[in-house]
Amino acid sequence: MARRKKIYEGKAKTLYEGPEPGTIVQYFKDDATAFNAQKKDVIEGKGVLNNLLSEYFMLGLINIGVPTHFLRRLNMREQLVRSCEIIPLEVIVRNFAAGSLATRLGIEEGTQLPRPVVEYCYKDDKLGDPLVTEEHIAAFGWASQQDMDDILSLALRVNDFLSGVMYGVGIKLIDFKIEIGRVFDGDFQRLVVADEISPDSCRLWDIETGQKLDKDVFRRDLGSLTDAYTEVARRLGVLPKGTAPAKPTLIN
Repeated sequence: MARRKKIYEGKAKTLYEGPEPGTIVQYFKDDATAFNAQKKDVIEGKGVLNNLLSEYFMLGLINIGVPTHFLRRLNMREQLVRSCEIIPLEVIVRNFAAGSLATRLGIEEGTQLPRPVVEYCYKDDKLGDPLVTEEHIAAFGWASQQDMDDILSLALRVNDFLSGVMYGVGIKLIDFKIEIGRVFDGDFQRLVVADEISPDSCRLWDIETGQKLDKDVFRRDLGSLTDAYTEVARRLGVLPKGTAPAKPTLIN
């Protein structure tokens, strides 16, 4: 197999030049990180599960008219996505208090919020992805006011979709984060949901037991991360009951 040109390697994914102009191959790694990569491990099969789950969510969003960068899944660890200019923000939607919000505001974890709260963090690992306001975003030119209106609308639509899907399989969507990209068709720009949507980027709790089915399992040493992600995939029908995720290794 011809060696492909690597564009970028992050904590959980590696990006390669795609086979057609304007495309990228997104490879899901088994690496797990927490606390801004201070805690690291390799969890066999994690990349396969995140690839399958992200495909499921992205296709679901496309089906309800929410634009994404997703084109198609290539194999168990890779998907083909549209090349886009990533806005340097993490867009966080919170339905219940957890994580940094609970700590910052002294709210008991698990408290339902009066309405979804949307927060923005500046994407910079060296700075620890600091929380920023719309005033910062406008002042530094990261996004226009029209962009921010569109980002808010996209984030809330994703929240409605994910909340409903998860509730239907007995899972409470506590919070999640997404990234937004700009796609250019000539002079025309549109915003799309980019990166991934998976248990790496969501907090998911079992409705009945409160069991955590997301990366907090790794952060807090609560058991097997693969088992937690597999449970989410099985409930959604991404993995048939009684099957284990395949764990191929690609050599590039």
